[in-house]
Amino acid sequence: MCFFQIFNQHNAEAPNLEQVFHRMAQMEPNLDHDVSWFLLPSYWAKMVVALISFLCFANSYDGDFVFDDSEAIINNKDLRAETPLGDLWYHDFWGSKLSSNTSHKSYRPLTVLTFRINYLFAGGFYPVGFHVINIILHCIISVLMVDVFSILLGGLQFSSKGRRLNLAPKSSLLAALLFAVHPVHTECVAGIVGRADLLCALFFLLSFLGYCKAFRENKEGHTFSVFWVLVSVVLGAIAMLCKEQGITILGLNAVFDALVINKINLLELIRKLLYKDKSLENAGLLRKGLLFRITLLMCGGAAILYIRWRIMGTGPPAFTEVDNPASFADSLFVRAINYNYYYSLNAWLLLCPWWLCFDWSMGCIPLIKSVSDWRIIALAALWFCLIGLICQALCSEDSHKRRILTLGLGFLIIPFLPASNLFFRVGFVVAERVIYLPSIGYCILFTYGFSLLSKQAKKKKILAVAVLGILLINVTRCALRSSQWRSEEQLFRSALSVCPLNAKVHYNVGKNLADKGNQSAAIKYYREAVRLNPKYVHAMNNLGNILKERNELHEAEELLSLAVQIQPDFAAAWMNLGIVQNSLRRFEEAEQSYWTAIKHRKKYPDCYYNLGRLYADLNRHIDALNAWRNATVLKPEHSLAWNNMIILLDNTGNLAQAEAVGREALELIPNDHSLMFSLANVLGKSQKYKESEALFLKAIKANPNAASYHGNLAVLYHRWGNLDLAKKHYEVSLKLDPMAPGTKENYNLLRRKLEQLQKKGGA
Repeated sequence: MCFFQIFNQHNAEAPNLEQVFHRMAQMEPNLDHDVSWFLLPSYWAKMVVALISFLCFANSYDGDFVFDDSEAIINNKDLRAETPLGDLWYHDFWGSKLSSNTSHKSYRPLTVLTFRINYLFAGGFYPVGFHVINIILHCIISVLMVDVFSILLGGLQFSSKGRRLNLAPKSSLLAALLFAVHPVHTECVAGIVGRADLLCALFFLLSFLGYCKAFRENKEGHTFSVFWVLVSVVLGAIAMLCKEQGITILGLNAVFDALVINKINLLELIRKLLYKDKSLENAGLLRKGLLFRITLLMCGGAAILYIRWRIMGTGPPAFTEVDNPASFADSLFVRAINYNYYYSLNAWLLLCPWWLCFDWSMGCIPLIKSVSDWRIIALAALWFCLIGLICQALCSEDSHKRRILTLGLGFLIIPFLPASNLFFRVGFVVAERVIYLPSIGYCILFTYGFSLLSKQAKKKKILAVAVLGILLINVTRCALRSSQWRSEEQLFRSALSVCPLNAKVHYNVGKNLADKGNQSAAIKYYREAVRLNPKYVHAMNNLGNILKERNELHEAEELLSLAVQIQPDFAAAWMNLGIVQNSLRRFEEAEQSYWTAIKHRKKYPDCYYNLGRLYADLNRHIDALNAWRNATVLKPEHSLAWNNMIILLDNTGNLAQAEAVGREALELIPNDHSLMFSLANVLGKSQKYKESEALFLKAIKANPNAASYHGNLAVLYHRWGNLDLAKKHYEVSLKLDPMAPGTKENYNLLRRKLEQLQKKGGA
């Protein structure tokens, strides 16, 4: 007896459909027959799935850009209107050239294109629009899952009018709900970068449904549409252009064709191949056009991969040991055993998605180095379950069971293969986002297991309530996890309890605290990151920077020197080391460090700026001006470099040149009040009082609380003879900063002069 049922007609031809259902039920077991679950009409089922999937992740809509969003979106020049659209096809996901040796080779131009459209429509980097699109995409995918699961669980059958029938409406609804509310999907939905997985999944499912459409016209499956097979291949290519996993749909379409369309018994086929049985045609290999369709899929896949390889241009991406330590192990045994342990962790995240983390690298999962490690049990459990399922999928006499288990395992394993390290090294240990597609297989297996339990259970309502409880727990977990993805602080802190040994987690918490000005707390987390990973050069660099600002120069120098020893091409660390050496008045060493940084990063405006400051301290004025000019050439909006040029030229008496540089700078950065202030000072000294006054007033309007702006304007009025205005601005300046150097003396001089004028006037 069903827990809750709403009976309705599925279409207008009710009598015919009832006969079809009756006929189907007689032909093979119906999965829904023993499922204690509620039945909804198709459109209601899709509305429920859409609503629940929306509720799970709705609270992430106004979250910030977090974690990888900064590199993939904010710092990605491919999103800007000035970047030609054609560049997207030659750049990786992060905006780097694919031909570069430093590129990660993640080729996802269509995903980047959607980011660019988001950016253009929003008129800037406003995260709400990006998040809303992600939520909508997940809702659409979850709704499509109702149709996909109806085919995978119920088979592909049609009415007399060619309309596809849903032979497992209750099971497909349950599976779609399981998919919609799975907490492991939070990273893909709440993290904007996860759009790559969402778009890939969307076209992945459309490719599958398109392939199914090839057999729509004939329920016997003897004829098919080549057009829809080719459409499926094209949609698979589009899925791959969103994320690399998309190509796996072509393999799944082939598996589906063999098992569902041609009803091939894999065990029987293997036996015939082993014994070289000439009756392979009877096994279904040659009938119904299977070989022709598989050839189309294989040729399409080969063409897509070849084009992808040609565009990529160079070899595979160069990852480091901290990204994927197991892949750098010398022992084949250690690599194999750890890869399998990673598979078991992915399986556990599907079964129990409670411990979720934004990053699983850098010590989060220590390597297994011997068989005495207790974690070997996880590998044994994984393979025990997999082998059991595979045996059932191959050897069961129930064709219905064979089909569902094989499809479940296929959708679980095949989309995961690109992340498995089997064909190439990947840049992560465990990544929740790559489980988005494999979770389809998990939902199939869970639903089938539920149907078997329902068949055996005496109290079916209790079982149905238990499944409802699981769904509610998952919805709650999704909402909680989505809220953690709303800001970097919450996201990074949530990982501390899951991966306390992960140096990157501590580094990110420290960086977030440092960005908020809490240096003391940041130091604690940076030190822990370095302790957990003594070769973590980025943590050393950031810690050295903070210590430098706190004037703890000797420890800062030690950390930065160690960082450049570990990674000699770390340009930022070389520059920061130069700043520390400059502060310690070891000028030659500082100059050498700056030039080493520039050698490793040719376009480094900040380093040229600091080099200019060093030369200015050494009174090498021409060298300083050249260094600052290089900084402004590389970064025209480098306000500090422009300001220093103006001030140096002013101080050395080159007023005409200082004025020219100031005007050039303001053309490039017209709203920079510090440049207005510097140029106003130059114009005042050149006795261009009116123009100087206008710039001072404009600078004060932009930054009214700057005491020096009021003080220098007062000096201008003092020179100009506007003594009342001078007195007013001296008083404002002293009110803002009573200790302003020189202002009080100038104010006292002005007061004495005003008193003398009053005495003369009175006389």
